[in-house]
Amino acid sequence: MEHYFRNPGRPTRRTLLRAGAFGLIGVAVRPAAARDPFAEAAALYGRKDYVAAAQIIVPLAASGDARAQGLLGLMYEYGQGVPQDFALAVEWYSCAANQGDATAQYLLGLMYDLGRGVRVDVVQAQKWLILAASRAGKRERDAYARVRDAMASKMSRAQIGEAQTLARDFVPVGLLPPR
Repeated sequence: MEHYFRNPGRPTRRTLLRAGAFGLIGVAVRPAAARDPFAEAAALYGRKDYVAAAQIIVPLAASGDARAQGLLGLMYEYGQGVPQDFALAVEWYSCAANQGDATAQYLLGLMYDLGRGVRVDVVQAQKWLILAASRAGKRERDAYARVRDAMASKMSRAQIGEAQTLARDFVPVGLLPPR
């Protein structure tokens, strides 16, 4: 069963309500957040200050920033600064993936492969891995392609064909430029 969103680039009301319940929405971004709040949040995340990063990331993700949505998905997947919740990780990854974010597409493919937050679906996993490998920057492209190819080795020709058709027919919402 494919995860469905009315507006794939935007979080669902449930996602926003749950984020708000954890006190993360409505938190003012510190004045030090110069011109790029995402860069500040990423720096905080890199220093493992996950709660502070979440305070900046949640409003950015809720506003539709694909990079923030992907990072928030990662934070939910691993319980970093927010409670671990695979279903919410899938929702945030999906928001970013549907905007064309290659990293979120890759991570969403892995969620479908592992059955984290969704039921195992090798066709959906392969679709997202195909898209990720095609949009990734030079550094990630080879790694994403290796995982995509490993996934294909477990699939029937019919499943591979279905995944390729889904990837070919994919129309991103608010396409991000390739890396």
